[in-house]
Parts: sequence; structure tokens; C-alpha cells
Amino acid sequence: MRSSAVVSGVLAGLCLLLVAGEWPPLLSLDRAVAEAFHRVAVDHPEVTAFARVFSDWVWDPLTMRALAAATVLVLWWRGERRRAVWVAVTTVVALGVQHLLKAAVGRERPVWPDPVDSARFAAFPSGHAMAATVTCGLLLWVLALSRREPWRGWGTVAWLCAVSVLGVGWTRVHLGVHWPSDVVGGWLLGWCLVASAVLAYRWSERRFPRPLPRAVPPPPASRRSRMGEKE
Repeated sequence: MRSSAVVSGVLAGLCLLLVAGEWPPLLSLDRAVAEAFHRVAVDHPEVTAFARVFSDWVWDPLTMRALAAATVLVLWWRGERRRAVWVAVTTVVALGVQHLLKAAVGRERPVWPDPVDSARFAAFPSGHAMAATVTCGLLLWVLALSRREPWRGWGTVAWLCAVSVLGVGWTRVHLGVHWPSDVVGGWLLGWCLVASAVLAYRWSERRFPRPLPRAVPPPPASRRSRMGEKE
């Protein structure tokens, strides 16, 4: 997990530098890919309508954060308070990092003569891609900690999370509201935050272990003998 956090963090930083520095090869690639997707969006309105439903409702950041909030409530109800706090704090930190970078970079979104959708705020990083990555990553982590034995539903959940993370990236580029590098940056930043949160949780477990439940002391010897006589 440490190597995953480092690699994703380095790649996210590199992506940020290239976007902020307006590196010409990256801008050219972004433009070419975005134009290709936009032509498909204009020529196939039925696909675009499908993408809008998933982008605006199923994989919307509000939906993802509602799922994270539900996870926090379930963990708290089950008495797993530390994990609940970790999920909540990581989700809030991700939201703060996202808005901070959007304001700092200030990248313009694609502009089309025939737009099929619209979006607010700056382009980099993609909030949809980042929120989906953080929420799905945390959900898989929580399930991995909670399940001690093999679980048949694990593969289905992992598959749904992968489809959600990749699918939301496709919808944002297809709808013409993000450059491809916005989506890649959101994926990398989101995964870096999840991996860092997992590492910090493991450190907290070692540094501040939870107290073991107190064992119930056995009854006195005289009481045990009387209990045996009654039996």
C-alpha cells in the first residue's frame, strides 16, 4: 500500500504540473481525444442521454458522498468508531483538496459550438472521478476489514466499484465537460488519498491499539463448590 500511495502521488503531482504548466503535447492529446468523444456524443444522442443519467445521478459526487455517509453510519452503529471517523475525515479531506486544486489551477473546461451538457467550477481535477475513486476505494477497504472469511459477494462489489470509477470518467469526457487529463488527475489524486488514509489507519492501530475487552473473573472457589453441590 505504501508503494501504491507513493506512485499514485508522484503521478498525480506530475499530471498537476503538466496541466498547470500547459504542456503542449498534453494539451494537443486532450484536444484530440475530447473532440473525438464529442463527435460521438453529438452523433449518438441516445448514448449521450444514457451518459447524462449515470453522470448526473448514479455516479454524481453527491451520490458518492451519500454512500460514504451511509458507510460511516453503519460503522458507527456497529461500534467501529475509528473506521467511521477515518472514512468521514478522508471524504472531507478529498473534497477540500479537490476544491483547492480547482481554484489554484483554474483550468477552463472544453467549449463547444454544440454542447450536449454543462458544468460549473474549474476543470482540473474532475470532481466526479475523484469522488468515485475515494468512495469506492474506502468502501472496498472497509469491506476487506469487516469480512474475515471468503465472501461470494466480494467479486460483485469490486466489479461494480471498478465500473463506477472507469464509467464516470468516460461520461465526463463523453459529455464534453472535462479534458481526459482532468479525469486521470482525479483518479490518481483520489487513489493517493485512499492509500494514504489506509496507511495512516494502520499506523494509528499500531500506535494507539484498542483496549481488549476485560475478561470476566471466575467465581471464588467456595462458590464453585456450592454450585457443584447443587448440580
